[in-house]
Amino acid sequence: MMANYLLEIGLEEMPAHLVSAAATQLETRMTDFLSENRVAFETITQFSTPRRLAVLVKGLSENSAAIDEEVKGPSAKIAKDAEGNWSKAIQGFSRGQGVTPDDLVLQGDYYYANKHIAGIATAEILTTVGRDVISKMQFSTYMKWANNSFLFVRPIQWIVSLLDAQVIPFDLLDVTADKITYGHRFLFDGHITLDDALDYAPRLNEAFVVADAAERKAQIEAQIAKIAKDNNWTIYLLPSLLEEVTNLVEYPTAFVGEFDAKYLDVPEEVLVTSMREHQRYFEVRDLSGQLQPNFISVRNGNTVHIDNVAKGNQKVLVARLEDAEFFWKEDQKLKIADLVEKLKKVTFHEKIGSVHAHMHRVKTIAKKIRQAANLSADYDAKLDRAADIYKFDLLTGMVGEFDELQGVMGEKYALLAGEDAQVATSIREHYLPTSADGALPETEMGAVLAMADKLDTILAFFTVGLIPSGSNDPYALRRATAGILRIIESQNWDIALPSLISELYTLDVDGFTYAKQDEVMQFINGRVAKMLEGVARYDLIEAVLATGSLDVTYLTETAKALDDKVSDADFKTSVENLARVVNLASKLTTAPSVTEATLENEFEKALFTAEQQVVLTGTSAEKLTALFSLSDLITAFFDNTMVMIDDEALKHNRLSLLADIAAKAGQLADFRRILTK
Repeated sequence: MMANYLLEIGLEEMPAHLVSAAATQLETRMTDFLSENRVAFETITQFSTPRRLAVLVKGLSENSAAIDEEVKGPSAKIAKDAEGNWSKAIQGFSRGQGVTPDDLVLQGDYYYANKHIAGIATAEILTTVGRDVISKMQFSTYMKWANNSFLFVRPIQWIVSLLDAQVIPFDLLDVTADKITYGHRFLFDGHITLDDALDYAPRLNEAFVVADAAERKAQIEAQIAKIAKDNNWTIYLLPSLLEEVTNLVEYPTAFVGEFDAKYLDVPEEVLVTSMREHQRYFEVRDLSGQLQPNFISVRNGNTVHIDNVAKGNQKVLVARLEDAEFFWKEDQKLKIADLVEKLKKVTFHEKIGSVHAHMHRVKTIAKKIRQAANLSADYDAKLDRAADIYKFDLLTGMVGEFDELQGVMGEKYALLAGEDAQVATSIREHYLPTSADGALPETEMGAVLAMADKLDTILAFFTVGLIPSGSNDPYALRRATAGILRIIESQNWDIALPSLISELYTLDVDGFTYAKQDEVMQFINGRVAKMLEGVARYDLIEAVLATGSLDVTYLTETAKALDDKVSDADFKTSVENLARVVNLASKLTTAPSVTEATLENEFEKALFTAEQQVVLTGTSAEKLTALFSLSDLITAFFDNTMVMIDDEALKHNRLSLLADIAAKAGQLADFRRILTK
C-alpha cells in the first residue's frame, strides 16, 4: 500500500535570495534520506514561501526494502585453532554480524556471513527526519535563537510531519512535529489542522498562501501581463528580480504606481536601479521602449486598499528619485581633474595605498597588456587618459548614494565633460564582468582596462599577504581572476599570461613592487582548474593544465577530446607510448637535432618520416588523432631500438627524435599524468 508524506518547516521570514536554494536543498536531502534508508517513492514536490519550506512525497512504500548481503570474514587459515575450535577472530566476526560461527559459509579460502536485513516500517524511519534531514541543512546565512546552539537560516516556529493522516512525531529543539500549519500572516487568523498530507496545498490556498513557488511566479507573470496589455505597455520581467519578488510574498497581487514625469530627465540607469535594486519594482516602458513614469510592484496580500498601498510605494520611490535628481544636477558642477586629485586621499586598502596609486599602476599594466596581445598602439593616448581618470566617479554624489552605478555614471559624466567616447566607454566597462557569467567588455580598450584593473588588484593583495583561503575571499580575487580569463578568451588574445605576470614583477611604480609571484600563479592555475571541473576526468584535466596554457576554451576542448577517446581501443597504448617518449626525451641535455643520415634502422627511419608529417592543426580532436597515429610506429621503435646506448651520436639522434615528438605532445597534454590502469 502506497502512502504520502508531508514535511513542512515553518519559519520566521527568510531572505528572499535564500528561499529557492533552501527549498531545492530540502528536496535533495529528503530524496537522499529515503534512498539511503531504502524507502521507495514515486515523486517528490517542493513548496516554499518566505515563511515555509516543504516537501510532499507521493507513493511511499509501506516498508523499506529488505536486503540479503554477503559479508566476507576471516580466512580459513585463522578460523580455527589447533584443536579445531573456532578462533577468537571468527567468533568476533560472527558476533559483529549477528550470527554464530556455525552459520558461516566457507567459500574458497574465506568464511562469509549471509545476512538477511528485514525491511523497517516507513513510519518508524520518518521519525528521524528532524535529525537526519532538517538538522543537516546548510545555508550561507545562519541564525541562532534563545539559548540554543542550533543554527538554521531563521528560527523555526512549527513543523508538520504527516504520513497520510498520521502524525510522525519528532522533536527539534522545543518544537514538536504535528499536523498544524499556518496561513497568511495578515489575511488568515488562526491555525490550520491538516487531515491528510494531500490537503496541504489546497488548504493553504484557502488561507491565502500559494505554497507552490512556480504557481506563485506564474500568477505574478499573468497579473503583470494583463496590466501591460490593458495599458499598452512593455514590461521586462528580469528573471532574477522576478525570482526575488516571488520569494518575498505568499499571496501575490500586482499593482501599478506612478511618479512625476520630471524625473525622466535623470539618466534611465538611475531610475531603473532605484526601482529594481532598491524597491524591487519592475520598470514600465511604452511599446517603443521608452521609459514611462510608472512602475509595477507586487503586494503580499489581496486587492483590499490597494490604492493606499500604491500611494505608499510611490512615496518611498519619489524620495529616492528626489535624491537622484539632486545628485545628477550637483555632480555636473564637479570637475574630473578635482575628483581625480582627491582620489589620492581615498584608500584602496590600508596596506596597499590610495585609489590614485592603484590607477597609476593600472596605467602601466594596461600598456603591457596591449603590447602582450599585439594590439594596435593607435589608442595608447586614449588608454592612458582612461587609466588616469577611470575611478573619478567614486567621489560623485550619485555613486555615493547608488554604488551599483559605479562606472555607469563615470561614462555619463565623462561624456558631459567632453571626454572621448572610447575613454568614457572604457570607464564603464572596466568593472566587467561583475559576476561569474556576467557581461564582458565589448570594446578592446575597455577589455584592456578591465583586465589591467583586475590584475593589479590580484597582484597587490597577494603582495601584502591578503590571499584567499578556503571559502574566504573578501576582496573577490577569485572572481577577478575568472574575469581576466574570460576577457582574454572573449577578445581572442594570444597572451602568455605567465610571461606577462613575470614581466609585471620587474616593475617599480612609485616605489610599489609586486611580490609572491609563485603564489599568484598557483592561484590562477587553481581558478582555471575550477573552471574546467566536470569537463572531463580529473587526471585528463591535470594533464592539459600541465601544458601551462591558461586558455580556458582551448583547455576545455582538449580535455573533452581526450575524454572522448578514453574508450577507444588504442587509447591506453597511445597514451603510454607518448608518456614513455616524454620520459626518455627529458634525458636530452642539449637542443634536439635529428640528423637523418645517422638514423640506423628501419624503425627509427619510419618513425622519423611519420613524425615529420604530423602537423598539429585543426581541432584538439584532430590534433590528438594525428599524434596517436604515431603509436604503432613508436611501439615498433621501442621494440627494436635501444635508445640509451654508449654511442653518443646515435643516442643523441634518437633522443632528439623522441624530443621532437614530445614537443608536439606537450602542446596538448602531459601524457604522463593520464591514468591508464
